[in-house]
Amino acid sequence: MELLTNFPLWSALAAIFFAQFVKVPIQFIATRKVDWSLLTSTGGMPSSHSAAVTALSTGVALETGMESAVFAVSAVFAIITMFDATGVRRQAGEQAIVLNQLVADFNKFVEEAKTWQKKEGQEKQKELKELLGHKPIEVLFGGLTGILLTLALHYLFS
Repeated sequence: MELLTNFPLWSALAAIFFAQFVKVPIQFIATRKVDWSLLTSTGGMPSSHSAAVTALSTGVALETGMESAVFAVSAVFAIITMFDATGVRRQAGEQAIVLNQLVADFNKFVEEAKTWQKKEGQEKQKELKELLGHKPIEVLFGGLTGILLTLALHYLFS
């Protein structure tokens, strides 16, 4: 069962879980509100995507060396993932904010125009997810989380 001893895989998975878990106390410090939904959501500080890919790449580097082709593949994969987190996914989140505001404004207009025709049990609207991507600082700290956690795990298990 080589899967059970695959250090890069387990360090990447540990980095994902750690980064997702640490989002809750960080958010609590920032807002004084506990939000357990952050455990399974995208976006936020630190980036679990960045933590995962840097942990994977660090684990591969520790096992195969930085001159290996496998490390090159994992490093490029990490760079693309982190670039995407701050680029396309971040912009999609920004657009979701604007679209949600447009929907809210439109619904307010419709309700004000039709005050005489109130409906019972109106359907709740489902807002677009605004927290899709990451700010560059979130990606940076996610990357550092992955590297440092993997180095700590490597030290503990070697």
